[in-house]
Amino acid sequence: MAAASASVLHRCIVLPAGRHSASLIFLHGSGDSGQGLRQWIKQVLSQDLRFQHIKIIYPTAPPSVFLLLGGFSMGGCMAMHLAYRNHRDVAGVFALSSFLNKASAVYQALQKSDGVLPELFQCHGTADELVLHSWGEETNSMLKSLGVNTKFHSIPDIYHELSKIELEKLKSWILTKLPGKMEIQDE
Repeated sequence: MAAASASVLHRCIVLPAGRHSASLIFLHGSGDSGQGLRQWIKQVLSQDLRFQHIKIIYPTAPPSVFLLLGGFSMGGCMAMHLAYRNHRDVAGVFALSSFLNKASAVYQALQKSDGVLPELFQCHGTADELVLHSWGEETNSMLKSLGVNTKFHSIPDIYHELSKIELEKLKSWILTKLPGKMEIQDE
């Protein structure tokens, strides 16, 4: 019998002592939480890990299946590396105006893998002159050939930038991967 339950993502933030000009995302280990990791660090250091200019974010998500990784340009590339090389248990990956080079370590890792891989959502502007649209398409084709379920959206007349259409498509995909209410199976 399934019971509906709302899944809550908690975050813990340590603000910089001065002007914020950089950020650090510090991920906890299995079975812990962002708050637990922050407390452990405070115990070891006898104070918060704090910097003059760096905001530290300690996110918490129940299991990793409620996490999405993604980003724009190099951020999307980093998300693909993290998910497909090290964290294949995440709910999905998105990459906006992003690509992997032809000899990417991601491809090498996926050639040696088996099992379920996180779905990839990609959008790319057809007029992108910095990260060519064809590079995004090649990345998508290669990942698809290696077993990744992919969704690729070409956005007409968009350069290396975000667009409303792209973000609306991303938002819709995010809600399919992380719906507001998660079902928990009783065993």
